[in-house]
Amino acid sequence: MAEDIVLSDLQLDLMRVLWRAGELNVADATAALAERGLAHTTVATLLTRLEKRGVVESRRESRLLVYRACVTEAQVRRSMVSSLISQVFRGDSKALLAHLVSEREVAPGDLEQVRALLADANADADKRGTP
Repeated sequence: MAEDIVLSDLQLDLMRVLWRAGELNVADATAALAERGLAHTTVATLLTRLEKRGVVESRRESRLLVYRACVTEAQVRRSMVSSLISQVFRGDSKALLAHLVSEREVAPGDLEQVRALLADANADADKRGTP
């Protein structure tokens, strides 16, 4: 699997279908993405490209290829956020947080949740003896 996993909106939608279903063939994936109006060949191409990148893998079942995700949603999210921080905020995660707060993308209740997450992370680090 590639370390940098940055996916387009369409690829993310396809991956969410795979994460939900576990395994799908192209026809089932196309049906699950019906609201997108994609052709069977488009979905097949997307899956083939994702497989070349190590994001999905396939196995043959009779005459069909059945695909499953090789990465978790958390891995993709982590990679994409890391890429965003690196490219847009020059590696400064505090700048991303400051941007979200200044643009009012974070509500006061959200800030309390972030504080609780940070407290939990600090407590876990203290238990492990890591900074």
